Amino acid sequence: MRKLDPDRLFPIEESARTLARDIYNSVKELPILSPHGHTDPRWFAENENFPNPAQLFITPDHYVFRMLCSQGVKLEDLGVPRIDGGLTETDGRKIWRLFAKHSHLFRATPSRMWLSHAFEQVFGWSEWVYEDNADRAYDHIAECLQKPEFKPRALFERFNIEALATTESPLDDLKWHRTIKESGWKGKVITAYRPDPVVDPHYKDFTRNVEKFGEMAGVEATSWDGYLAAHRNRRAYFKSMGATSTDHGHPTARTEDLPQAEAAALFAKALQGQCSAEEADIFRGHMLTEMARMSLEDGLVLQIHPGSSRNHSTPVFDTFGLDKGFDIPTQTDYVRALKPLLDAVGMERDLTVVLFTLDETSYSRELAPLAGVYPALRLGPAWWFHDSPEGMRRFREMNTETAGFYNTVGFNDDTRAFCSIPARHDVARRVDSAFLATLVASGRLVEDEAFEVATDLTYRLAKQAYRL
Repeated sequence: MRKLDPDRLFPIEESARTLARDIYNSVKELPILSPHGHTDPRWFAENENFPNPAQLFITPDHYVFRMLCSQGVKLEDLGVPRIDGGLTETDGRKIWRLFAKHSHLFRATPSRMWLSHAFEQVFGWSEWVYEDNADRAYDHIAECLQKPEFKPRALFERFNIEALATTESPLDDLKWHRTIKESGWKGKVITAYRPDPVVDPHYKDFTRNVEKFGEMAGVEATSWDGYLAAHRNRRAYFKSMGATSTDHGHPTARTEDLPQAEAAALFAKALQGQCSAEEADIFRGHMLTEMARMSLEDGLVLQIHPGSSRNHSTPVFDTFGLDKGFDIPTQTDYVRALKPLLDAVGMERDLTVVLFTLDETSYSRELAPLAGVYPALRLGPAWWFHDSPEGMRRFREMNTETAGFYNTVGFNDDTRAFCSIPARHDVARRVDSAFLATLVASGRLVEDEAFEVATDLTYRLAKQAYRL
């Protein structure tokens, strides 16, 4: 039996390790706020048992299957569905055995830490999964999954989740959120407004998306004024389903603030499918500024997740569709890119714009100085490829000197893997405790302040920033 090290991620030096342990113990039981993520609201609406360990841990988790894919494992063999309905593996045990055969690939990765935490803390399985114990592990977890205490709502409560946000397109009717709301269950599962399908002129079926968007909003969205009204209407509906934020996954951080006539002309061109790549980027950039102005009206927090070359593999995208592990970070500019939006609304104290990055070189050079002066800006936590102990530490080291702690928004897990949520928050709490203990040990922070900051980073900043 290999149990998790209780002092994992703490400093090596004993006095700093002891203090880190004490700081961590002061926050480890605080409720989880998960203000941005991609779990499926249907889980909580229907509250059915998860089907098997593979469907819980492997098939939906692109952190897991991208690593296996990198070593030649076919996505079909991991049960990842094809968009053409073609054959994929459906036998959970076979998928699990394939994972176990390659489980050494995850040594020292964040996925290994998250999975180990979930196996032990959620399911009482204290071993890593290899070929020789794969069936025993599968049977143990599968048996647990049949019990009522392992249903989604029961796990939500057991994980001590105070609020969890999913992310939906404005073309989503939010029926699962409506079901949750009408069920009488007290768990707080809310949505977030992700308008990419009707904001990106190069999104598949953009024109049809806009037409459907208007139908759902009850307006004629193919005119510029109607299009903006449709956004306001859908945002209001999302707010009625609990939304406190919007989210924007653009290729760049570019913003624009076009004259309305120019924006209307570009929108008409987009509907005709005639936008060049440059014009599409201009339109996306202008819509970020429009969304920021709408956030001033309705209070929704605006999140910008730029800098990912999405669906980098054309064959994989054509076969399996979106979000299949082939999104790759790119170099991202913020200082010039954000200036039009910041000139328009950056000094607004009632607006919150949360910036994320996949380009760590921008932390101390661009992001921290921007967030360290503009009232509207806050820095989102280490994201995606940097959601790791090292990435979290680098985030604190490079941003704190200029932006401090209080121009950040705590932690959010941004995951599709439900059982990794407590694991990810535990890692963040440990890394922050270690960072704070080191500041105290080096004379840069008073000890009682470290405990206060730990509570802020773990709970209060997210609650405040996301208006939860």
